[in-house]
Amino acid sequence: MYSIHAQTIKDVWNKTKEDVKNEVKEVKNEVVGPGKPALSNEEIIQGLREALNVGANNSAGSASKIDGYLKNARLFIPFPPEAEEMKTKLIKLGMKQKVNEFETSLNRAAEEAAKSAAPVFLDAIKNMSIGDGMAILKGADTAATKYLKDNTNAQLTAKFKPIVKDAIEKVKVTSYWNPLVTKYNKLPGVKKQNPDLEAYVTQRAIAGLFLLVADEEAKIRKDPMARVSDILKKVFGFNDGDKK
Repeated sequence: MYSIHAQTIKDVWNKTKEDVKNEVKEVKNEVVGPGKPALSNEEIIQGLREALNVGANNSAGSASKIDGYLKNARLFIPFPPEAEEMKTKLIKLGMKQKVNEFETSLNRAAEEAAKSAAPVFLDAIKNMSIGDGMAILKGADTAATKYLKDNTNAQLTAKFKPIVKDAIEKVKVTSYWNPLVTKYNKLPGVKKQNPDLEAYVTQRAIAGLFLLVADEEAKIRKDPMARVSDILKKVFGFNDGDKK
């Protein structure tokens, strides 16, 4: 009786161990995939951070060039939307040139701020906590950029705003703004305007940089030539063939 009971327990134990082995094998096959090199979550996270680092550096370099914002329709910073009525009235008063000069100054401030953007972005990327790297790797072409934006936008805004403030002073945005707002606020019956230009340029400048980082991420995912390091080749090569 004892031997039969002992044998039964042994069979159950062996079966359980075999089941566990099979489950592990199934998970491993799912993560690694047939014919693909094994990837640890640590490697995936390292690759995602590297992609974002490359994207941040390239984006800051592109945006900080003369006309990086001004002549890029996707990044261009227009007259503050809350002051759109003001813009319309001023143009009717013959101040179109002054309005254009002010809009140019907004974009010059963003371009100037972008010169210091890379270290701020790199710091956010370095300190960003990534749990499920595989979910991001297997996600949309801009999944890592979206994750960065969702998890660091407030931090980036706080650190970037002083940079924008300095840039606004350097390119003398207020010297273009003050004549416009002074003229407008003297008009009868209008709502006085005084938008927070620092907050506005900061928000638009960061949004523009995120657009460029997303472009860079998509490029790395799709183009093997854009994978400039071994970790990028290994991690993003994992997805090759999966999204055709």
